[in-house]
Amino acid sequence: MGERTIGILQPGYLPWLGFFEQMHKSDVFVIYDDVQYDKEGWRNRNRIKTANGIQWLTVPVMVNLEAHPLVHEVKIDNKTNWRKKHLSSIRQNYSKAPYFKKYIDIFEEGYSKEWECLVDIDMYFILRLSECLGMDDTKIIKSSALNIDGDKIGRLINICKFFNADTFYEGAAGKNYIDENYFESHGIKMEYQDYKHPIYNQLYGDFVPYLSVIDLLFNHGDESLAILLNKNL
Repeated sequence: MGERTIGILQPGYLPWLGFFEQMHKSDVFVIYDDVQYDKEGWRNRNRIKTANGIQWLTVPVMVNLEAHPLVHEVKIDNKTNWRKKHLSSIRQNYSKAPYFKKYIDIFEEGYSKEWECLVDIDMYFILRLSECLGMDDTKIIKSSALNIDGDKIGRLINICKFFNADTFYEGAAGKNYIDENYFESHGIKMEYQDYKHPIYNQLYGDFVPYLSVIDLLFNHGDESLAILLNKNL
C-alpha cells in the first residue's frame, strides 16, 4: 500500500484558500464536526472584499457556550433574514467580477434554503466550492459519522488508523499541541501546512489576502485551483 495522507479540519463557512489546499493534498479529508464549538472560530463567518474594504459575512447562531456544544449541534438563528443579506452582499460586491455569472447560482441555491444546523450550510458550500475548484469531493467525510472515540490526541490517531493513513497533514497551529514523537510511535508521520498565500487579481484596489475562496473563484474561474496551489499558469 502506498502512502496515504489524511487531513482533519473543522468545518468553516465559505472557507479560505488554505482550507482547500489541505483538502487537495489529502487522500482522505475528515470534517471534524464533533468537537467543541468555539465562538471566535471560522465555523460561522468569513470575509469578502468590497469597495470599502473587508466585509464579514457571519451566520447568526443560537449557542450556549456553557453547555459546551459540539460543532454539529449548533443551530442557526433564523429570526433575521441573514441569508438575503449575505446573497445581496455577494451580488453587490462581485457582480463586476469576470466569473460572477459562472458561480452565482451556487449562492442563490444555497441561500434559498432555510438551514437549521450550521454544519449543514458549511458542508453545502464546502462541497459546492470544492466542485468549482475541480476537486474530488468523494474523499470528504464528517467525523460525526465515524463514531471514533479517544481523548484530544488519541482520537486524531484513531481516525488516522481508521483510514490507514501514514501521514497526518495538519495546520500550522497543530505545532502548538501535537507531540510528533507520539504520532510516530503509532506509525503516523506529521506534516504541517506551510501555506504560501498567492497574490491574484482582485476587484477594488490593492490585494488583500486571507479572504473566502469565493473571492478567488469570482475573479479567476477555472484557473483558481492552479492559483490556489501556487502553480505557474
